[in-house]
Amino acid sequence: MRSLLLLAPVFLLTTAMPASAADASLTTVAERSGFLKTGRYEEVVALCDSFAKAYPDAVRCIDFGTSPEGRQMKALVASTSGALDAATARKRGLPVVLIQGGIHAGEIDGKDAGFLALREILEGKAAKGALDKLVWVFVPVFSVDGHERFGAWNRPNQRGPEEMGWRTTAQGYNLNRDYVKADAPEMQAMLALVNEWDPLAEVDLHVTDGAKFEHDVSIQVEPVHAGDGELRKAGRTWRDGVIADLSRQGSLPLPYYPSFAVSDDPTSGFDDGVPPPRFSHGYFWLRNRLGMLVETHSWKTYPVRVRITRNTVVSVLEQVAKNGRQWLQLAHQADARASKLKGRPVPLTYAAGKESHLVDFRGYEYTRTPSEISGALMTRYDETKPQIWKIPLRDNLQPSLSVAAPGGGYLVPAAHAAWVGAKLKQHGIDFRTLDARAGLAVESFRASETTPAAQPSEGHQRMVVKGEWKADKRDLGAGALFVPIAQPKSRLVMSLLEPLAPDSLVAWGEFNNAFERKEYMEDYVTEEVARAMLAKDPALKARFEKRIREDAAFAQNPQARLEFFYRLHSSWDERYNLYPVMRIATVPR
Repeated sequence: MRSLLLLAPVFLLTTAMPASAADASLTTVAERSGFLKTGRYEEVVALCDSFAKAYPDAVRCIDFGTSPEGRQMKALVASTSGALDAATARKRGLPVVLIQGGIHAGEIDGKDAGFLALREILEGKAAKGALDKLVWVFVPVFSVDGHERFGAWNRPNQRGPEEMGWRTTAQGYNLNRDYVKADAPEMQAMLALVNEWDPLAEVDLHVTDGAKFEHDVSIQVEPVHAGDGELRKAGRTWRDGVIADLSRQGSLPLPYYPSFAVSDDPTSGFDDGVPPPRFSHGYFWLRNRLGMLVETHSWKTYPVRVRITRNTVVSVLEQVAKNGRQWLQLAHQADARASKLKGRPVPLTYAAGKESHLVDFRGYEYTRTPSEISGALMTRYDETKPQIWKIPLRDNLQPSLSVAAPGGGYLVPAAHAAWVGAKLKQHGIDFRTLDARAGLAVESFRASETTPAAQPSEGHQRMVVKGEWKADKRDLGAGALFVPIAQPKSRLVMSLLEPLAPDSLVAWGEFNNAFERKEYMEDYVTEEVARAMLAKDPALKARFEKRIREDAAFAQNPQARLEFFYRLHSSWDERYNLYPVMRIATVPR
């Protein structure tokens, strides 16, 4: 079969057109250059206004945030239904589709493909009638400051365009690691847009890194493996419908991300997975909505990638126009079910089992020989010789960590209420403030092990903890927050506040102070305290001596022996390794 690289001229002919064939004010630098170049951000600003002026009844240009470098973050709202604001769309029961490009501004296919698709749809050349049945919110460039860090070779593993933006924001944030922690001003603006519009479906347009092969696009959707069982059916229908459309148009789409289990080794195959919620398509299913990750293949040329992305955008809108009202009903039903999770086990992570099956994967002939540069085995691909690889795929995904939801919800003490409350508001999570409570029956989590990451990530020192919830009694000062589990975003609540969740506030190091020793007893003081304890308590003396006899490591560790007594003294910090957030089995009145 032909390599898709050979189809590049056909794609080029069908996408590049002279300005006379279309309103020049609605075409991009990319289109006018035959998709060799992409425009600067000022083009996005101009196009947003031009589309709104050319189609005043169908397009609205909005600002939804300001970047750290002072650029306006633009979105185009498109619909021929008459609903160009969130309130009207909600009142009319219209599904909203949020499509974002340039979250990684070097992977800029989505910007140029989205503008192309929008013009063709408005001209009646594609997805006819789709905009009558939905509202499309299009963010051409999410990382606007990253987009303007412009240059050649910003994406060395990618073919075209000639110049492009940068992977991270001006503040160094990777926005597709920021959905839950929401550190970046750009992400906070995006979450406000999401809370306003409550999109049924979100689509995140990317370009892969990785090996060389013939497959040209990956389409991943959640919920398919995770989340609400009924909503998974909609996710699967959506994914499979888009893949079928792309296949008919000559693409070779995949339903999983084609990253080798062992780097640079094609024989290792692929592990499918459910992404944690730092990623876009790992986030929206926690809100009982549909999330799609689109990854065109970096080694396809820019004209090919833009055309495939354009085809994907059109297919997404056609699928939602056809099924959106039914899926929206399923999403609202999922909201109701999510409000009733109390006491039930809720998966926080998923993993593929060890079992695998062989798949026919469209690769190229390759060799693996020692490199004279690095000395390591290096894979070299011959793109003139397509080859079918029979390699293992592990895609039987099952929950790998589940935690029972609390009966009532979570309690955030007053000392942390301001910043945690701000984070909850960013995600549209319900909570309320409490007055003082004494001797409250709660569950507390104390870490038995804490492992801080050796290297920083996204400006954080991540933390892995082990431990469990145990019954406890605690006083609660006025101003604490109660976060009910009985709400539609209950899974998102647990992803934030359960300490074992992979992208929880604990995991991102936001509570590291709780896991640090802050006070100490001098050794000579501990010696005096220990002697007094031993003299006063024969049972303690017997316990200490038994520990020395039976635990060689303890016996040979002076600090451990002293800490044995320090931990029994009233000066020991009772809050050390105690997670400040608590769980409660009932709803406080």
